[in-house]
Order: sequence, then C-alpha cells, then structure tokens
Amino acid sequence: MKIFFHYQTFRFIWLTKPPGRRLHKDYQLWTPLTLADFEAINRCNRPLPKNFNFAADVLDQWSQKEKTGERPANPALWWVNGKGDEVKWSFRELGSLSRKAANMLTKPCGLQRGDRVAVILPRIPEWWLVNVACIRTGIIFMPGTIQLTAKDILYRLRASKAKCIVASEEVAPAVESIVLECPDLKTKLLVSPQSRNGWLSFQELFQFASEEHSCVETGSQEPMTIYFTSGTTGFPKMAQHSQSSLGIGFTLCGRYWLDLKSSDIIWNMSDTGWVKAAIGSVFSSWLCGACVFVHRMAQFDTDTFLDTLTTYPITTLCSPPTVYRMLVQKDLKRYKFKSLRHCLTGGEPLNPEVLEQWRAQTGLELYEGYGQTEVGMICANQKGQEIKPGSMGKGMLPYDVQIIDENGNVLPPGKEGEIALRLKPTRPFCFFSKYVDNPQKTAATIRGDFYVTGDRGVMDSDGYFWFVGRADDVIISSGYRIGPFEVESALIEHPAVVESAVVSSPDQIRGEVVKAFVVLAAPFKSYNPEKLTLELQDHVKKSTAPYKYPRKVEFVQELPKTITGKIKRNVLRDQEWRGR
Repeated sequence: MKIFFHYQTFRFIWLTKPPGRRLHKDYQLWTPLTLADFEAINRCNRPLPKNFNFAADVLDQWSQKEKTGERPANPALWWVNGKGDEVKWSFRELGSLSRKAANMLTKPCGLQRGDRVAVILPRIPEWWLVNVACIRTGIIFMPGTIQLTAKDILYRLRASKAKCIVASEEVAPAVESIVLECPDLKTKLLVSPQSRNGWLSFQELFQFASEEHSCVETGSQEPMTIYFTSGTTGFPKMAQHSQSSLGIGFTLCGRYWLDLKSSDIIWNMSDTGWVKAAIGSVFSSWLCGACVFVHRMAQFDTDTFLDTLTTYPITTLCSPPTVYRMLVQKDLKRYKFKSLRHCLTGGEPLNPEVLEQWRAQTGLELYEGYGQTEVGMICANQKGQEIKPGSMGKGMLPYDVQIIDENGNVLPPGKEGEIALRLKPTRPFCFFSKYVDNPQKTAATIRGDFYVTGDRGVMDSDGYFWFVGRADDVIISSGYRIGPFEVESALIEHPAVVESAVVSSPDQIRGEVVKAFVVLAAPFKSYNPEKLTLELQDHVKKSTAPYKYPRKVEFVQELPKTITGKIKRNVLRDQEWRGR
C-alpha cells in the first residue's frame, strides 16, 4: 500500500473527445449521459441504454469536468488511517490509477472479461482501485469481509469458480490453507508491502503497469458484481448485479436520501464486504461527484470516531444504528462537528429513543433507510419529509412498495404482512439479476406480481413503513445478516454439542444478537458452564466469520419437539422476545 503514500507523479491520458459513448440521434455527436439522464432512467422516463460502464460513463465524466474546470479538483477519495498516513485522489488520479490496475488484472494476472474475482480487503485505497479496475475490464468482482474464515473463503471460491483472489495479509494464511481444494483458482494477488510465496505482489505489478487502457464497452445488463447473502437455510446465496443495477440504480438514492452534491464529503462506515459499501462509498456518492471519506479503523472506537468527525470536514455521515447507540452514551455536546449537516442510518431497525437522543445532543436529524442486497434501497426518510420516529420512511422510486399477504394480495394500511415490491408490468432494472446457479431460490422471491423481501412490516395511512421482523430466521445484528444455519453448523462440529438452535435475542446496543440454545453431550454436562460457553464461542469464531458467534449461550436439557428447525427456532425466538 505504501506505493500510494510515495506515488507523487501522476501522468494522465486525455481523450480527444469526452469518454461518454452515446451517439446523439439528431446531431450525430458523441454526448455523455448526465446525472439528469440517470435520474430520468431511474424514474422510468427514459429507457435504459444498451451499453453502460460506470467507470467510463460516470467516473471518466467527472475526470473530464475536472479537466475543463467544471468541477474543482476536490478529492474523489480521501483515506486516512489515524497514524498520519493519508491518500487523496481526484477523479483524474482515480482514473489514471485504476487504468494501471486494470492492466495489471488483465496482463500479469491473466484475467478476461466475465471472469470472477474474489476481493477480500479491508478499508484501504486498493479496494476502490480493484473494484474500478474490474468495472473497466468487465471482470466480475465479489467483495468479502476480512472476517471470513478459511471455511467461508473455500465455499465462496468453489461456489463461484473464481479465477483469482485479491486479498490482504490478514486473510492470506486462510487462503493458503484451502487453495488446493479450489481447482478453478489460478491467481492469488496479495495487497501488502510484504511479499509472500505463491502470491503475485500488487505493489510490484502496479508499479510497472501502463496507464494506457481502453475501457470495455459493457452491456447495461451484463454482470458486474456478486454479493454473498445469508439466508435461513444452507450457505450464502450469490446475488448477481448488473452494470446498470448498481451503476445507475443508486442515482436517486444519492440525490434524495444521501442528499449529496459534488461539494460534499461522505463518511460511510460499512464493511467493504457488504452492499452498503457499494451504495454509500462507491456508486451513489460518485454518481453525484461527492468525495468518499474513509478511515481505516480496523476496530470501531467511539473516541477515534468522534475525533475524526471534529477534525475532518465531513458533511454526511452514514452508520448503522449500533454506532449511534454507542455514540449517544457520550456527552456529544462537548464535540463540535463543524461541517456535519446530514446523518443517515440503516442495516437494522433504529430505536426511536436513539433518534431523539442524537437530535437533542447534536441538533441533527437521523434519516433511516431500509434496503437489501438484492434490490438496493426500498424505503427511506428523505429530507423535506416528516420523520416519524421508528418508521423506515416512505417507498423510494422507482419501486412501488406494498404490504402483501401470503397469496400476494395487497393489504390495506395498518395490516401486517410482507414488505414487497411490484414487478409487473415491468421488472425494475435496479433489481439483482439472479441467485447464481440457484434458479429455485431466485423463483422463490416471486409471489404473484411481487418480489417479496422476506421482511414483515406495516404501512400507515400516510404511506410510512414500519419494520416488524424477518419472515424467516435471519438475524440482523449491528447491520450484519447472520443465517442461523451457519452458526448451528459450526456448533455441531464441537464434540460438546448434541443439538443446537440459534435465534435472535434483544440487546440494548446491537438491537439483537445471536443466541444459541445448546443440548450438551453427556460427558460435558458437568463442565463449568462459563468456561464451556467461552470455548463454544471461540470455536464458532474460528469455524465461521467471527461476527456470527453467539454472544449468548444457554444450555438446555432438550429443544422443542418439532419437525423442522424453522418451527423450533420460532418457538425459542418467541420466548426470547416475549415482553419486549
């Protein structure tokens, strides 16, 4: 990564004409699509273009505006690590550097358009470079959190048939432990100042890569990225998005929920493995020409967080409710957030009392949004609208959001049902394309004329939506989606566990946490329960991503006698939340 701290001289390749590739029907001139065009497409007032590439049609356009003086050379990306290191790239610099990265992927790494690449990196500048480079080359990138274990990585590499993995030194040992079981994996690219046997060095290859690169002309519906998303049963599904579903589909989100202008600096706290990073730290922000601010912050720390907000001119903050729950425990009136004007939250339900405490201490509102990996933003509290504490806000364009029953019928205001998006007469282009290699799961998302989210809710008479809970057993803790099956599978590997059931349990800070009900094998029933709890928790952390471990463990003689795991979990979850 040090190449960016010492890389002082940037050389830029300027095109003789703007890099947009749209031929105007009247004047036969090359004219780029504008932000207004993207808004019109989102509002269904203009058809989706046949071809679209976010790097060429958005990023290179901002680069061109910097060249002509239409946009000041404000940073496109501003990265700090809290130790004195800092990176600032304009859109022109991002363009030049991402072209070098694109040449690196296609030449020494041997990747071609349509190949799949697992990208497991922390919040470092290279994560943004690799993503943009993949877009430029038509390579499909698959982000993953660095909390993934060897078992998680093995599943992802084999399920996706990935040709390459780009990883940091934190996860390199885990990759090495399973690489022989991944016959499709041809290239391992390490992002680290240190070299490692069997890995290509990002730093060395990047240094000698050419800046000359012609962006691939990708189709609007061509695959761009795959996100692994947890479900109730089985392992995570591969949700595939197209070049346009993310690259154009977040335009309205950026303008009207994030309320971004090209002069804004947005700090989005999402982990790089989640689609929320794509929403707030790539597509919505750069569609609007805003600066993406990033703090390396490997471990969340409230003091570091607050010091950062007071030190840097951050105008827009987006964090999960868990962060705000922790922040309001502090005396926030001692801090002066000189530039902060707009605060957002999502990923899990926001407690009304936290909204009120944040407003009382900072004078700022919290604008909650609700979305999914598969379809992006669904509902939001937007500026200019009344905020009803506890509500997710109103449905966002282009979606027609409704509450439906088990037969796909629309329910009236005040009736609880499943939150759903209308598919007919036209399926919105910003939907995910499919669950890769899983047509049954893809088909299961459709009920009549609607896509069903799997979440239950209520709409009031004013059109505001209220989250009730998951229709399935997925646990949402601190913004992380956790499938109970994955945790139960990890627990059953321990010799002490005969049977387990994993459910959500209320928590004051995280909203809800993972709780495991465990039936012990006879030899372990006399063990110290506190020590055994710690042992099981450590076992799960090593077996699957650490954020999934059960923060609560209860040893029981037996679990409810039911046919399916889902019913069993429902019984225990109802007991756990009773009285809340």
